[in-house]
Amino acid sequence: MTTSQHTPFHELPDFLTLPRLAGLALSPDGKRLVTTVAQLNAERNAFVSALWEIDPEGNLPARRLTRGATGEKSPAFTSDGGLLFVSTRPDPDGKPQEDPPAALWLLPGDGGEARLVGVRPGGIADPVTAGGVVVVTSMTMPGAVSGADDERRRTARREKKVTAMLHTGYPVRLWDHDLGPDQARLLVGDLSTAGDPARPGPTPGPAPVSTPGPAPGPAGKLEWRDLTPTPGAALRDTNTDLSPDGTTVVADWQVAEPHAASRSTLVACDLATGARRTLLDDPAYEFNVGRISPDGRTVAVIRTSRSTPERASQTDLVLVPLSGGPVRELTTDWDRWPLEVRWTPDSAALIVVADEHGSAPLFRVSAPDAAVTRLTGDDGAYSDPRVSPDGQSVYALRGAVDAPPAPVRLDAHAPDQRPVHLLGPAEAPTVPGSLTEVHATAVDGTALRAWLVLPPGATEEPAPLLVWVHGGPMTSWNSWHWRWNPWLLAARGYAVLLPDPALSTGYGQAFMQRGWPHWGDAPYTDVLALADAAEARPDVDASRTAAMGGSFGGYMANWIAGHTDRFDAIVTHASLWALDQFGPTTDAAYYWTTETTEEVASRNTPHAHLDKITTPMLVIHGDKDYRVPIGEALRLWWELLAEQADPENQPHRFLYFPDENHWILKPQHAALWYETVIAFLDHHLLGKEFAIPDLLI
Repeated sequence: MTTSQHTPFHELPDFLTLPRLAGLALSPDGKRLVTTVAQLNAERNAFVSALWEIDPEGNLPARRLTRGATGEKSPAFTSDGGLLFVSTRPDPDGKPQEDPPAALWLLPGDGGEARLVGVRPGGIADPVTAGGVVVVTSMTMPGAVSGADDERRRTARREKKVTAMLHTGYPVRLWDHDLGPDQARLLVGDLSTAGDPARPGPTPGPAPVSTPGPAPGPAGKLEWRDLTPTPGAALRDTNTDLSPDGTTVVADWQVAEPHAASRSTLVACDLATGARRTLLDDPAYEFNVGRISPDGRTVAVIRTSRSTPERASQTDLVLVPLSGGPVRELTTDWDRWPLEVRWTPDSAALIVVADEHGSAPLFRVSAPDAAVTRLTGDDGAYSDPRVSPDGQSVYALRGAVDAPPAPVRLDAHAPDQRPVHLLGPAEAPTVPGSLTEVHATAVDGTALRAWLVLPPGATEEPAPLLVWVHGGPMTSWNSWHWRWNPWLLAARGYAVLLPDPALSTGYGQAFMQRGWPHWGDAPYTDVLALADAAEARPDVDASRTAAMGGSFGGYMANWIAGHTDRFDAIVTHASLWALDQFGPTTDAAYYWTTETTEEVASRNTPHAHLDKITTPMLVIHGDKDYRVPIGEALRLWWELLAEQADPENQPHRFLYFPDENHWILKPQHAALWYETVIAFLDHHLLGKEFAIPDLLI
């Protein structure tokens, strides 16, 4: 095979050093654009984030704004141009703490060093600002009536080494962490009271809000007022937005239901009085991510119908008056799922991200008549849209299967355009190979497509094929993945097929319904049809193939193992194995009951086909995975080995991470993951000796 140009993907240490951009914040005057960049620390054992400023005009190079040892995140501009952010950096005027909670910091718009402006014992997260106030989320002990009371309760638990929790509802854990004993609350602070004690006179900026506010905190720190003193679990994973005048916050609000279920409603809370009213509550739907229009009249909300074992969920946009009133359905006739939403400054349209045919374009949706215009004409996957104050430009991060997220600018009105790339904090890395598409026809006649990553030289020497099934399952292979990165395999000579089978987003509701909830039917046959199409290509070696996937993709890897021996190796990560035990033990068991029945789960469970498995399998799982609990891997591993008559020569392997979750996030663990996967594939597809990574022996 032709020798390829050396890229950061050829050596795992080089790959780990690539900067990773996430999120955008735009100043009220539209002159400053800020993103968060995560990079490997000096010890190479963690990623640390910093804030970088990008020139919206695209003329000046990006400049780094913060450089804290613990990192900074969640940038939010104040109305006077200051930049708030969240960090666990130590308070220079306080007592040293071994593990300080995340606090709110302010980088003044007129220059100077960042200073601490808001603290809370349980930490601070997700600041939103408008009208001279800031609203944050903070974890607080249920019985606490103030920050000092919260600290007293936490100190008592620490000193007595108590970690126990008493639950009265469900769920009790989420993804990778336990829920409780503290609960999320919304706090409000008046930014006009957080003046810099080192400067004479008031902090420049707008006049204080007219609503009664708290007294200034010590040394210029905010005094928080609790808007939700008894929320229970209602603000779990909430999204918030502030009205432009800073008087009302809207938030997702979880409501408990019978049979250990819950649903998300939308509430509005008055910042002056704390009075809360419900804007949207319908047992047939979940409501999330309310965005208040710039004129303060309307809230755009992502509405998702609640699935049943017979019917997949469906997502659309609805509008509701902020003052309360009837819901207006906006995109029920648009066969796409809105993912992110931002208003234009005139409140006449919404800029929306939605998956579509292997990309995630930006769309403009007219508020009066629901007319949809696709703004982007490329294969990019866009995120974090921000609209300029004059309404003429949209800033966003653009990623793609072959390009990591980078800042771009687009015309807010022109259809099917190419983005203008801004001068970001990092140059785009050269990928080792090329990207093309594969098309096939499903058993039922449905058109199918997939991305195919080809290594250099595949036209001269056909490449072995890895079929990599995505998780979700309701998602799509359409963007860059730092964790699931096919270019690391391409750099080692593998072609990587990224199929979008039934249940994938971006192809319409009927496409998802084809696989609901029969995971072992259309999703499986779709993957094989796309694999057949890839193997028919002259640049792919059909005699050397493997299958791999994580989460739902891991389920599919297990299902494939029990239904065909066409692959030489199978890698299954964080996978569902026995659906009878998975449902009640996952962190969201109530959702599982809306997706399947006992009879359907029994018909689609991979473990029922254990006796058909002849392909060598690499099982990977993290013990802190609460979405797909470790019991799935433990049972799979036991049952695989129980089938083996010769323990010395059994072909399977189990890579276990005691302190990782659904993803493997620690940098060196991620490197070990790839090293082990590549060694396993090389052994079974290329005939190499299985090279166990040094740190595992």
